[in-house]
Amino acid sequence: MQLPSALLGAANRLSDTVSSLRFSEPVSYVYNPLEYAWEGHRKYLERFAGKQKRVVFMGMNPGPWGMSQTGVPFGEVNLVRDWMGIQAAIRKPQKEHPKRQILGFECDKSEVSGRRLWGLFSSRFPNPRDFFQDHFVINYCPLVFMEESSRNRTPDKLPAQETSALFEACDQHLRTCIEALNPECIVGVGGFAQSKARDCLSDFDIQHGKVLHPSPASPAANRGWAEAASKQLIAQGIWKE
Repeated sequence: MQLPSALLGAANRLSDTVSSLRFSEPVSYVYNPLEYAWEGHRKYLERFAGKQKRVVFMGMNPGPWGMSQTGVPFGEVNLVRDWMGIQAAIRKPQKEHPKRQILGFECDKSEVSGRRLWGLFSSRFPNPRDFFQDHFVINYCPLVFMEESSRNRTPDKLPAQETSALFEACDQHLRTCIEALNPECIVGVGGFAQSKARDCLSDFDIQHGKVLHPSPASPAANRGWAEAASKQLIAQGIWKE
């Protein structure tokens, strides 16, 4: 099976599995961009997952103004459209929070984490093909969780009885992605992602790396994330100076 087909099939299976799961209060809204933003995700995989990679970056789950809008991991609208050259028709989730509306590529809000992550990659690799020659970006969990107030709730804050089936599906998807992409290294974007990669891929011959999460909630990230992340990647031997 060709690489994009393997990843598309894995994403479809993950989407079907997690769509059947139910989550209790304080989670009131659950978005699955692998459903309503599938066209964006499909184009991302078909365009950039055509060969095996040396490095895979993995985030935790989508943010409300990134992958939630475009279907691309950390997918800040401007960088997905203008740097990657991807644009797609995005539908709506079944239940939409009025403060977290899905406007797709018409969304004028910018996801800070995505702008920082893809901004670093696009500054180092002005041609996206050069980045994707050796690198790829995925998320561990495809779902967005929101409280009634619209506050984001990350997967690590969910009760264990609700994450058991969720993380089992995410683990299977991660293993399929790594088997297909066959990278030398997986880089966790933040501590949660690194921990999940280590646990899930303990039987894989793969280097584990980590970069500071680019979230604006992180004081360290707000003090110059791109420079800090670059230094981390160079220190770990993942990038060259």
